[in-house]
Amino acid sequence: MDRTLVIKATAGHDDPERCNQAFTVAAAAVASGVQVSLWLTGEASWFAVPGRAAEFTLPHAAPLPDLLESVLLAGTLTVCTQCAARRELTQADLMEGVRIAGAPTFVEEITRQGAQALVY
Repeated sequence: MDRTLVIKATAGHDDPERCNQAFTVAAAAVASGVQVSLWLTGEASWFAVPGRAAEFTLPHAAPLPDLLESVLLAGTLTVCTQCAARRELTQADLMEGVRIAGAPTFVEEITRQGAQALVY
């Protein structure tokens, strides 16, 4: 059975440690060969905009742009539809390879056989 890790990041600059945990776990899973789908919601949505991850710093943490790049190269990166709309973000505002999708897609992913969901 294939395993998929679906991770929802709900924090950004407002809670840097929780934000960093989501990205770190996602990147570690990708590096381990696990299929990863990382969802950016709330303030984490901003990190799908080019250059915004570079503004994030947390002592003793891997640089967020590096973690984000590893997920983009081998996983799926999604911004929540409502979160994007609340921030007036459109597909044109996001990095290449990032999609916008809503709750039905999230539910579909987390209810697939072999899926494990984590929310940070």
